[in-house]
Amino acid sequence: MELFNQEINLKERVFEKINLIDGEIWLMTNFMPAEKASFYYNSFLSNINWRQEEIKMYGKTHLVPRKTAWYGYPDFNYKYSGIICNPEPWTKELRDIKKVIEHFLPSENFNSVLLNLYRDGSDKVSWHSDDEPELGENPTIASVSLGAIRRFDLKHKDYPEQKIQIELLPGSLVIMKGALQHNWLHQIPAQKKIHESRINLTFRTIKL
Repeated sequence: MELFNQEINLKERVFEKINLIDGEIWLMTNFMPAEKASFYYNSFLSNINWRQEEIKMYGKTHLVPRKTAWYGYPDFNYKYSGIICNPEPWTKELRDIKKVIEHFLPSENFNSVLLNLYRDGSDKVSWHSDDEPELGENPTIASVSLGAIRRFDLKHKDYPEQKIQIELLPGSLVIMKGALQHNWLHQIPAQKKIHESRINLTFRTIKL
């Protein structure tokens, strides 16, 4: 596949399944070779149409503590936290990554991707679930990390003692499956000691 060099054996790329109650997390730390991860990070940093969105909370307007972008096929719009996303056309790079993810998940055909740019360790995303109606029941979401290493936290909604933390390496792939979005929250917390930026791609399937 174009994303990977021919000498890399795709059979060496396997998922580690992280056992959770009421949901599934699959992790592939070596999804993307280091040189490819660096190439895509620099490409997206320069060429994606990043936006600084605003949200309203308790009658006040706040800047979202990261930059975002929404790409995909026409008409697959997305709404979260009061933000309405209309898709930009797929870039070749996003299509290439999508194709390789779907090689490992042959039952999936992602029609959109949300990109997040965490400019440094002060940027974050608070506890939430990706459970918007347009994602359907038990959505599969594929998340690729590029750039700085950031921590990914999960906690169960009903059993707060059930927690997990994952260090997301550049070039890693996380798959969220099953009933995870109904039963778990996740976040990227602030980590003030981190001064480098991170880009996250979350491939999704919007149901019309």
